Amino acid sequence: MNTLIFDWDGTLADSIDNIVTAMQRAAVDVNLPVRTPRQVRDIIGLALPDAVAVLYPGLDDPQQVQRVVEAYTDNYLLLEQQPSALFEGVHGALDALRAEGFLLAVATGKTRRGLDRMLASHDLDNYFDATRCADETAGKPHPRMLEEILGELGVQAADACMVGDSEFDIIMGHNAGVLPVAVTYGAMTEEQLLRCQPGHCVDTFDEFHGWAMPRFRASQFTGVL
Repeated sequence: MNTLIFDWDGTLADSIDNIVTAMQRAAVDVNLPVRTPRQVRDIIGLALPDAVAVLYPGLDDPQQVQRVVEAYTDNYLLLEQQPSALFEGVHGALDALRAEGFLLAVATGKTRRGLDRMLASHDLDNYFDATRCADETAGKPHPRMLEEILGELGVQAADACMVGDSEFDIIMGHNAGVLPVAVTYGAMTEEQLLRCQPGHCVDTFDEFHGWAMPRFRASQFTGVL
């Protein structure tokens, strides 16, 4: 295994509470029923229009959907004036994984503008070897996002894993033939994640770091994961 592909929100960045609050405030702004925190958490990872469609299945007017998307974006930007922090241990672990020789990538439901803003705020510009966002390609759980990253990096699916906190990340990994690894500290519960049958499940990012490191070393000598 030589390539690690990460979701952003809820996997690298502690941004779930701001996403929930922004979506609830957006509902108020456009006079829609306010969904519960659990309902909003269950759509995190999807592209925004897809998330709105799940939360409000009767909302079939594209202009209304766009109003919700815009209201969410406005509220999220207000909440993110102080950008969400990375989870404890993430930056140091990523540095160690890079030093070991792993290729690092991001596959996120954020827009390109949103991801670039977050990377800049954490001094991670040019840090990842590849990134893909939901407004550039097919959204999760379609495998295209991962397929494009693998193609750009020249990596086989068997040599990569997808790390995420939602069922959409895990299913996308399965769909692309990439090993899916679940983290339990983000949007979805461990029970939800395990139903999608991840290849591995961790409770902290440090735990993931400890799991991944020997797999790179082993692959260098044996050619297997």
